[in-house]
Amino acid sequence: MDEEHRQRVGLARRLGRGLEATRRVVVNAVFYAVVVVAVVALASGGKPKVPASSALVIAPKGTIVEQLQGNALDRLQAELLGVGSAETLLKDMVDALDMAREDRRIKAVVLDLSELESAGMTKLEDLKIALGRLRSAGKPVIAAADRYNQYGYYLAAHADEVWLNPQGMVLIEGFSRFARFYREGLDRLGVEWHIFRVGEYKSAVEPFLRSNMSSEAKEANLSYLTDLWNSYLRDVAAARRTTPEKLQDYVDNFPAHMQAAQGDAAKAALAAGLVDRVEPRDVLRARLVELAGEDSKKHSFNQIAMGDYLEAKGGDRFGKKAKGNLVAVVVAKGGISDGSRPPGQIGGDSTAALIRQARHTRGVKAIVLRVDSPGGSGFASEVIRRELEVTRADGKVVVASFGSVAASGGYWISMAADEVWASPNTITGSIGIFAMFPNVAKAMGKHLGIYVDGVGTTRMAGALRLDRPLDPEVGRTVQALIDNGYRDFLRVVSEGRSMAPEEVDKVARGRVWSGARAHQLGLVDHLGSLDDAIQAAAARAGLGEKYAVRYIERELKFKERLVRDLLSRASAMAGTEAATSAAASPLLALARVMARDEAELQALAARHGVLAYALVPVE
Repeated sequence: MDEEHRQRVGLARRLGRGLEATRRVVVNAVFYAVVVVAVVALASGGKPKVPASSALVIAPKGTIVEQLQGNALDRLQAELLGVGSAETLLKDMVDALDMAREDRRIKAVVLDLSELESAGMTKLEDLKIALGRLRSAGKPVIAAADRYNQYGYYLAAHADEVWLNPQGMVLIEGFSRFARFYREGLDRLGVEWHIFRVGEYKSAVEPFLRSNMSSEAKEANLSYLTDLWNSYLRDVAAARRTTPEKLQDYVDNFPAHMQAAQGDAAKAALAAGLVDRVEPRDVLRARLVELAGEDSKKHSFNQIAMGDYLEAKGGDRFGKKAKGNLVAVVVAKGGISDGSRPPGQIGGDSTAALIRQARHTRGVKAIVLRVDSPGGSGFASEVIRRELEVTRADGKVVVASFGSVAASGGYWISMAADEVWASPNTITGSIGIFAMFPNVAKAMGKHLGIYVDGVGTTRMAGALRLDRPLDPEVGRTVQALIDNGYRDFLRVVSEGRSMAPEEVDKVARGRVWSGARAHQLGLVDHLGSLDDAIQAAAARAGLGEKYAVRYIERELKFKERLVRDLLSRASAMAGTEAATSAAASPLLALARVMARDEAELQALAARHGVLAYALVPVE
């Protein structure tokens, strides 16, 4: 090891220790700030109460997800420090809608969709069904927003009344897949990006190979995007009692619609029949007072937020206390990585541990793996698949249920299931693998006049350095590994789907399919929701109607439980803003400063090249 390398390693270690120490101080500062906040709020009241006449307000923020990212402490830290993206749990929304259906105190449901950023089509479909159940029980649904994007509008279309602010608009763009392509820029810099893949449709590597999208990628992408878009048009048109053609016209000829409305986007939406009322907030508030009654103290309508309502209703929504015959649900959401990962990500070890926990839980007769993942590490995927295979060998039923995405590694992990369920709008397939890494030897010589030279005891010594040209023999070896990995993928799918490897290869090659097409091709067994998959698992296990559902999740540590419980109580009783008292604000300010300093240290580490050896996982 040369002196320069030792210095770099020493710097990396010192920076790593500094970052870890800073992180701990930040987390502890936030934790104690939360305790202060929660205690202040707890002193002011008790459990949330549902007014005798009230409107349930459901206001999703950010992205609707199958599982929230990180643990309770991570999410709280991100929220208080103003970092990260907001998320709303799909199950919370569905459960709240179903509870409101039978609750006489809930006179109406308000969908406040102004802050909804995105949601997969399968999640929108689940909410559409839940809204249908609610409306069939005679509960009116009022959708309102200052502006609608196409995800929020999908939900709004399934309401009884769609309200839009006069300053707002309905912006429906359609579905697309665009990417940045770096080939020419890399060539100018002299950076060689080595790609090893199988499958002409494995387009994730194309930005490093080309300056535009290949015809194969365009064909595959347009195929599944068209399937999803046609489904969107059909659902919205049916809900709004119009035709898909009229909706398509609104999108394709949006400039003309705007000109006809003299630039007034709200009027254009009203003229196109997309909304029912274009009114300011005070008029909307008066309408909700008619439905739910008036809160004279707050000069608004009687209301309860979704989070407060779920806490007020209580109950064992995740089946933690359920007994008897059980169907266990394990959620596999996010990218797949080796080792252990927090909720919202899939770790080969951590997800396998959850499956193992489910297998050994008393009363569990069947396991449903809920997959919402674009893939990741091939090794971690096989660890999870093998755990499911062992589960089946142990006599448990295993059913895979696909959410918005179950592609590549997300498809691989499902191949040990007795049955595979998908939504027609699931994005799945992508049976193919790749590996890639850059080489900067030419760039260093060309732009910096820096060269690498030395000796090694074997041909492989130093062969994978990013600052040395890649030995062609080593490159062929890596490609051989990728070829073998693809054959393993074909074998796994062939055995799991009872198809010949040649049949799998025809629909593989890295190509992505919609759930509907995947069903036609034999890549999935049935089309349906998570509930359908759970019922199928119970039936296959011979449980009849006498079973309960339990979600298997990582046990929270004491600090995480404390944060979760105290914060939920504080929010319910006093509201997050009201609970942030003067006593807590100095701690929060300190935490924000520390988070800023930590970000600066991370940037410093990046400038010194400490992160240069990060590996790109196989998708």
